[in-house]
Amino acid sequence: MANVSILTNASTMADLPPLPSYTLTPVEPLISFIPDFYLSLILPVATYWIVSMIFHYIDVKDIWPQYRLHTPAEITSRNHVSRYEVARDVIIQQIIQTVVGAILGLTEPVEMKGREDYDIARWATRLRLAQRALPQLLGFLGLNAAAISKNVAVSHPMIAGLLAGGKYPSLAVGLDIVSGAPVPAFASWEILAAKALYWYIVPAIQFGIGIVFVDTWQYFLHRAMHMNKWLYTTFHSRHHRLYVPYAYGALYNHPFEGFLLDTLGASIGYKLAGMTARQGMIFFTCSTIKTVDDHCGYSFPWDPLQHITGNNAAYHDIHHQSWGIKTNFSQPFFTFWDRILGTVWRGGNTEARYERARKAADFKLKAEKVET
Repeated sequence: MANVSILTNASTMADLPPLPSYTLTPVEPLISFIPDFYLSLILPVATYWIVSMIFHYIDVKDIWPQYRLHTPAEITSRNHVSRYEVARDVIIQQIIQTVVGAILGLTEPVEMKGREDYDIARWATRLRLAQRALPQLLGFLGLNAAAISKNVAVSHPMIAGLLAGGKYPSLAVGLDIVSGAPVPAFASWEILAAKALYWYIVPAIQFGIGIVFVDTWQYFLHRAMHMNKWLYTTFHSRHHRLYVPYAYGALYNHPFEGFLLDTLGASIGYKLAGMTARQGMIFFTCSTIKTVDDHCGYSFPWDPLQHITGNNAAYHDIHHQSWGIKTNFSQPFFTFWDRILGTVWRGGNTEARYERARKAADFKLKAEKVET
């Protein structure tokens, strides 16, 4: 436990409200009987197999055939790897992922609670300091901020304080015991805005940074794996033994590629974004769900992940076909690099191509049955 007592101004300027004191204590586990360290290792793996098995059940029971991208016959005849080999290699990658996750977790400080109000006050202080530039900005537009502030001081005191550069003389939390001067306080809007920044906006930006980094990392490495013959033959060709992807084949890769493309990229993105350990749990778990969904083999109209972004199962499936293998490199979240660099599939309607593949797979399967 760490005890910290802080009752000082955020700067040497006396008109800034004081920051509150706080006491740090370790956060309690999300699940009482599982320390967060172990939960962070278990959750992505468990999520992968739970979501995959839901899709697998739909697949083997052929529950919604109208939403299939491929027929069961295609899975049987077109793929060049058995389901056993896929599951085995996925487990190998998840072992590597878990080891890296453990190393990553051990580098993180113990997550603490108790300074939330202090951090919110720091954001409110930043907002107060930012207001000091407002009179000058309005001056560039030919507006007299001081005069406007004076005119609205009675009817709208908060607006008047904002226009005056963050000066709220009516807001105080008492008198300074030394000087006897009023101790300034934050305006209610400053605290509300600071809470929004602390609880929602900053975490959203952190997740955005993580997502953009992972998409960038995976796009350029994935594209390199296709453009360089040695990289493709040595590593990435293994993943493309699945011409007809299915959910639990999402992480079917060469172990080195799996480490480089997925595990290392997500880890760097997490660190770069400055996420907390619990944010990391959400980030890694969401990444897992998204990559499973991208390989599920179904285009469901009610699946939100397939509508939030164009990088969905139908989009990525094109990349797994021989005629689309040099396009649609983006994964797992968005498609902006494909669009910026012109690698989106532009070959027209794919329905006829898919239909030919279905008929060829049916014919091949029937021929094999006749032979046996």
